[in-house]
Amino acid sequence: IDEYGLPVRYNWASEYRGRAKVVYGHTPVPAAEWLNRTIDIDTGCVFGGKLTALRYPEEELVSVPAKQVYYEPAKPLIPEVETGLTHQQENDDLLHIEDVIGKRIVQTRLRNNLTISAEHSAAALEVMSRFAIHPKWLMYLPPTMSPGDTSELEGYLEHPNEALNYYRKQGIKQVICEEKHMGSRAILVLCKDASVSQARFGITSGKLGVCYTRTGRNFFKDSTLEQAFIERVVKALGTAQFWERFGTDWVCLDAELMPWSAKAQALLKEQYAAVGAAGTHALAAVEGAFRQMATRKVEGVAALQARFQQKYQAIGRFRESYRAYCWEVTQLEDYQLAPFHILATEMQVHTHQSHRWHMEEIHRICAADPRLLKATAYQIADLEDAESCAAAVQWWLRLTANGGEGMVVKPADFIAYGKKGLIQPAVKCRGKEYLRIIYGPDYDAPENLKRLRQRGLGSKRSLALREFALSVESLERFVRKEPLRRVHEAVFGVLALESEPVDPRL
Repeated sequence: IDEYGLPVRYNWASEYRGRAKVVYGHTPVPAAEWLNRTIDIDTGCVFGGKLTALRYPEEELVSVPAKQVYYEPAKPLIPEVETGLTHQQENDDLLHIEDVIGKRIVQTRLRNNLTISAEHSAAALEVMSRFAIHPKWLMYLPPTMSPGDTSELEGYLEHPNEALNYYRKQGIKQVICEEKHMGSRAILVLCKDASVSQARFGITSGKLGVCYTRTGRNFFKDSTLEQAFIERVVKALGTAQFWERFGTDWVCLDAELMPWSAKAQALLKEQYAAVGAAGTHALAAVEGAFRQMATRKVEGVAALQARFQQKYQAIGRFRESYRAYCWEVTQLEDYQLAPFHILATEMQVHTHQSHRWHMEEIHRICAADPRLLKATAYQIADLEDAESCAAAVQWWLRLTANGGEGMVVKPADFIAYGKKGLIQPAVKCRGKEYLRIIYGPDYDAPENLKRLRQRGLGSKRSLALREFALSVESLERFVRKEPLRRVHEAVFGVLALESEPVDPRL
């Protein structure tokens, strides 16, 4: 019984989990709003409200105001207290545990049904519940990426020839090669102003947006720095007239945020720096022992000494490799953001656009603030033209020789199909010195390369395709304004698949 002594109806729509869309009435509401795929179009015409119709399948609402109050309602049609949130946003404030645990089967447009095991769902929930950003911002997590086939060229584990040949075999005519930045993956959801964050995302804190990691964690620990960073990027979008050109007031960007040390400081200290320091000190002592043996004219140690000299040189190159991607970060100007995908805007997921389109549009944005925003270098390669492919290889060689990580090779189309269906959306090709960080200081010794060339890529490629399908699915569901639980079904799926046992070095 409510304050007017009238019975209160149970709001079944807030608990609805069906796939069918339900249009109903009899319970008057101030305005028709979608809630969990249901919509009440009884907008109280008899009480002086509106007469509303839903045009289907366009899902367009048409309303005309009542000419008069035909019957005085027992309680006000419009609530005295309004939160400023839609019914769906209010309903999304409470997440249901049954929507994210247990074995899940997620339907996707690109890969049909994908199965998420119960144990992987539990692992994803653990990360999300403890570390993730506000769930209403979380519309997307990026998929993993596979390297190309192992190279048989002397001294190389990865080489562009294999990446280009993968797409050539799939019947792709043209690819784009993009510089691979050594930073941390960052997803940015940005709003034109604070009113948009409430109207579209249901965020009432006044934030303009958020920057988060590939596992859904807040990128910045310093809220003041985060706010300054977000405002700076939003300002650049305004200067580039992005909002007007795209007819939107929000955007989701996929990017790389540098330096690597800004997010991976613990990894650097505990893993890479520790290995570098230990190797340097230990091999220096070995070198001293060899010098002593030389004074004593011990025979038969020349070959062994040469081997350890190579190890000592390798540990030096290892330290130089990871140091090239690190610099001190004390203020906003120390960061660089390199966007490479305009993922989604209002009413549009931009997977129908070519990668070249993404690069050109992003370069326009970067030009608005080149101090903070780094335009990604890229090269187009025609797979039917040997000279064009050779030019792409030479470009990669120059990038890596100058300390770059490598490049990412993508088909011209964002979503591409080969002879057997959906193909890899991207293949990475990392440079010789960067791989030293990943596989160890002396990975390129002949005996080690022989072993590493046996690495299998099947599981990694399968994982990359499944996560790609889920990541696109989550974006499309968000743009369609589906309930948050439906968006998170795909987002959680990406994170859950990351628990599968795949070699993290790939």
